[in-house]
Amino acid sequence: MKSFLLTVLITLLVAAVALPGLHRSASASGKADANTLRQLEGEFMKAAAEHGSEGYLSYYAEDAVEVPNGAPLIQGKVNIAKTMGFLDEKDNQLTWTPVGADISASGDLGYTYGTYEFRSKGKDGKPVIDRGKYTSIWKKQRDGSWKVVLDMGNASAQTAQ
Repeated sequence: MKSFLLTVLITLLVAAVALPGLHRSASASGKADANTLRQLEGEFMKAAAEHGSEGYLSYYAEDAVEVPNGAPLIQGKVNIAKTMGFLDEKDNQLTWTPVGADISASGDLGYTYGTYEFRSKGKDGKPVIDRGKYTSIWKKQRDGSWKVVLDMGNASAQTAQ
């Protein structure tokens, strides 16, 4: 009987020590939800504003695909980088606002969509504003980070500025 009680006591003690650690690691990693992706969109835009194309591309997976408006698909982060130099020009500013987001039940794939605005200067020096809509597909990476694996945008009809 004593050995049985001792075994139960040791089991309870081990469980009491192990369970809080399991709870901490689960809450530290946190289960992603739509708000996680909305927050990432804000960080993504801030990185682009502060660091140009380098900041923008830091949110892309290596095997990402870009689906630009009126142009062919661009596959791979290296190839996408070749088209993003416009973000490094001083007079250019890209901003976007997520309108919706969701994450799969498995918690490893999600999407965001919303509107964007791109401000630049025309050849005549006057401001040019392009607006449109976008959709980004996000995938949880092996290291636990979230990266864009597919991004697409399409321009809205131009209005007088």
